[in-house]
Amino acid sequence: MLTTRFVNGAPNWLDVGTPDIDGAISFYGGLFGWRFQSAGPDAGGYGFFQLDGKTAAGGVQTTPEQGPPSWTVYFQSGNAEATAKAAEQAHGSVLMPPMDVMGEGHMAVLADKAGVPFGIWQPGRTKGVDVANEAGALSWVELYTPDIAAAAWFYHETLGLETAAVDFPGGTYTTVNPAGGGEDSMFGGIVPLAEDPSEDRAYWLPYFEVADTDATVARAQELGGEIRVPATDIEGVGRFAKLADPYGARFAVIKSAAPQT
Repeated sequence: MLTTRFVNGAPNWLDVGTPDIDGAISFYGGLFGWRFQSAGPDAGGYGFFQLDGKTAAGGVQTTPEQGPPSWTVYFQSGNAEATAKAAEQAHGSVLMPPMDVMGEGHMAVLADKAGVPFGIWQPGRTKGVDVANEAGALSWVELYTPDIAAAAWFYHETLGLETAAVDFPGGTYTTVNPAGGGEDSMFGGIVPLAEDPSEDRAYWLPYFEVADTDATVARAQELGGEIRVPATDIEGVGRFAKLADPYGARFAVIKSAAPQT
């Protein structure tokens, strides 16, 4: 379960790169009730999406040379330099080397063996997002990859992540948790790319909790978003849908099932 009690290896930040930050502000504001706050004149246009005054994500306008519009998930690192080196040793790559971010922390953007980008954040003054696992906030992440075993090995070597196989109606799901965290600290899953016809490339997909999946999907359409997978129930998990914003950045929403007692 995602919380803001961050530990090394767990997601602690995410941001969207978009060709139209004003359009993205309008879309996500209309969808999740987020408000955008600039990080200041020295931040290159970067800013924070806030939910009731708490930071839920970041966002910045990007150019085509910086890659397609997309969400980037960041994982906590106790030492960004060491994590970047570990990624290289595990046959990944460093897309953006570790750098200080105005004293708020150190960040880097890496890629795994399959070329999937992800970020790392070594906390400074900013520990991570202020809200998680609530309506309008990050609640889960999934990696779509051509090789689950290779991905599990890479992220274990790089971030210390552990995986487990969980049975559910229709098959087995590979879950991910920080080192030593066990089932209670699961924050995501690894999904074989070939088994999901809706996915055409390997990437990390963020899930945002919502109060009503169907209403959120309808609102996303009204705001110019795309429905990639319509609202679908998973027994014991919840009702989810896969979407894309008007610029192509992919994300998912879920109304999680109530915990079983």
